Amino acid sequence: MRIRYIRAFRQNLDLTRPYTIAFKTVSTVENCFVEIEADNGMCGIGSGNPSKLVVGESLDDMWQAIQPEALAWIIGRDIREIGSLCREVQGRFPQNPGARAALDIALHDLFSQYLGIPLAAFLGKSIQSLPTSITIGIKGVAETLEEADEYLSRGFTILKVKLGKSLEEDLERLVRLRERFGYNVLIRVDANQGYSVDDLMVFSIQAAKLQLELIEQPLPASAVAEMKKLPGEIKKTIAADESLISPADAFRLASPPAAGGIFNIKLMKCGGITPALEIAAIARQAHIDLMWGCNDESIVSITAALHAALSCPNTRYLDLDGSLDLAKDVVTGGFILKDGMLSLSGEPGLGMKRIQ
Repeated sequence: MRIRYIRAFRQNLDLTRPYTIAFKTVSTVENCFVEIEADNGMCGIGSGNPSKLVVGESLDDMWQAIQPEALAWIIGRDIREIGSLCREVQGRFPQNPGARAALDIALHDLFSQYLGIPLAAFLGKSIQSLPTSITIGIKGVAETLEEADEYLSRGFTILKVKLGKSLEEDLERLVRLRERFGYNVLIRVDANQGYSVDDLMVFSIQAAKLQLELIEQPLPASAVAEMKKLPGEIKKTIAADESLISPADAFRLASPPAAGGIFNIKLMKCGGITPALEIAAIARQAHIDLMWGCNDESIVSITAALHAALSCPNTRYLDLDGSLDLAKDVVTGGFILKDGMLSLSGEPGLGMKRIQ
């Protein structure tokens, strides 16, 4: 089954509400998409929205990388050579993880449609479903509590709270959340590189009674040596995010002494499903748990991440809420969300339908 057509397009998906993290405020969302069609009429779709501050690639950079002349090599190739095609994608776009991710996802979608099975079945599905956290950005106490009320009323049971601008305000928000909702709600936090080692030590002591599930990337991405020196009780709750871009980073972080107990894999950082599974394999051998995260992304790439996540037995955490605040999308279907739980539809490929 050969590829006869490929096209790229970009779409503004808008946001229903803006949000703030430690280093930026986001008010609009645009994604780039790739469609790959085979000679039997089947069509795979991939998408991307890289973070310039994390991987050095902007959406404009991604768009320039996937212009027609850069994609012509794939026309006429046999989708059954999925491994070779995905490796070639990784080699052809070394500076563009968003472009790699979109192409890699589209190829996996098309190939698993050809097989007539969900992508997760091809990858070796290990987990049926898991709950996802939903994110509260950096904001005041009243707004934090109001947003938490909304999310819990929608059935979510895990809140991820963005921190990193003020240690005092961070702790106040978390204390007030516990006072309001007790310990029936899981709380994980993400400092987005906003703390120093001293800040983290103070935070860990003062937040101990709050029973936080984990803390994402509290230190700068470059502070791997400092992460490795942290006390074991703190390290086991740390999820490496901005410091974990590639499989090479995973190897460095996992090498004893490990820099944390959790790897946060994002397709937009590493460049798609193929390298994500390499990271997952390194983590499994090092007895490191997996968290699967995202940027502001279409249902397309969120669904792809979910298929990959559920195929890895060391997946423990999902933070795949990146499409939930989008005002619109280019597909329907994909994942199933019920009371905060994410599962798959059982349809072939990624299980999505294009909105015409």
